[in-house]
Amino acid sequence: MPNLLFSPTQLGSLPLKNRIVMAPLTRSRAIANLPNDLMAEYYSQRAGAGLIITEGTSPSPNGLGYPRIPGLFNAEQVQGWQRVTERVHQAGSRIFVQLMHTGRVSHPANMPDGARVLAPSPIAVPGEMWTDTAGMQPHPVPHEMNEADIAQSIAEYAESAKLALQAGFDGVELHAANGYLIDQFLNTASNQRNDRWGGSVENRIRFAVEVARVTVAVAGSKRVGMRISPYGVFNAQVPDAEMDTLYLRLIDELNTLGLLYIHVVDHSAMGAPEVSPELKAKIRSAFNGQYILSGGYDAARAAADLNANRGDLVAFGRLFISNPDLVNKLQTGQELAEPDFATFYTPGEKGYTDY
Repeated sequence: MPNLLFSPTQLGSLPLKNRIVMAPLTRSRAIANLPNDLMAEYYSQRAGAGLIITEGTSPSPNGLGYPRIPGLFNAEQVQGWQRVTERVHQAGSRIFVQLMHTGRVSHPANMPDGARVLAPSPIAVPGEMWTDTAGMQPHPVPHEMNEADIAQSIAEYAESAKLALQAGFDGVELHAANGYLIDQFLNTASNQRNDRWGGSVENRIRFAVEVARVTVAVAGSKRVGMRISPYGVFNAQVPDAEMDTLYLRLIDELNTLGLLYIHVVDHSAMGAPEVSPELKAKIRSAFNGQYILSGGYDAARAAADLNANRGDLVAFGRLFISNPDLVNKLQTGQELAEPDFATFYTPGEKGYTDY
């Protein structure tokens, strides 16, 4: 059979030169939360991918939970991202911005003045996180979001999507995975509300659906995807008995909005619980848009899953860190370079653009 991994395809109306996606990877190089020339070089080096999805980018000052992650909520950030999108487009790839509000996965030392650590419920994430000013610090108890906070946060996603188009992005991925704000509403470990935003499956998916709705209203349904992580345990999330029902109900709602793609995280290759093949197959069957596979793929497994019609595109993450020419290496069978874990989140070009 032909190797679909390297064959051109369409993502909605966007032609892609291959079916390889560069997965979103937090790299913490955005000094003062601004995209910069170093980041433009990094992404352009990896533009062999048919589609690049950026690192998690906050739609709000309240979502800047980690040190040196980029934002997309003001004019200066738009200008910085324009340099990135121009370089990627010149290299022949497409690029979506991943909008990631960190919610409770945050610390005030990493946030600008006036920002607040927000979450569905006032439950701190166990453990600590790195701050540049004070080293490792315990996660604080977040502020429980009231109706005004929720409305503001939803509106911030819409405004950020508008700015994304101004910055030249081909589309927006909503990060509803890995224990960040949208996932915090989905998951009972972080959402113990008893109002219309918590409790039942219908209530817990409401925030995700409303964020998708306003983003589609701004960008158009064929420019919006969503990343989800059923059974994920990152950032202290916990599976529950209604998890399959919840995600299939979410898919139903996203279908009514006409979302472009769903991007399903499976971190079992890194020791997390597996997303059951049955649930993946049900999501694949139920979702009307395209399906991005991810989770510990190599070229052979990616080709096999594409040929078996388990997905339309395949995302590669960590391999792209140390192999900017990953697509060529996969296609020619070259040996892959190992990444330097010590430089994953450090400032500067070392371990970033010097592979």
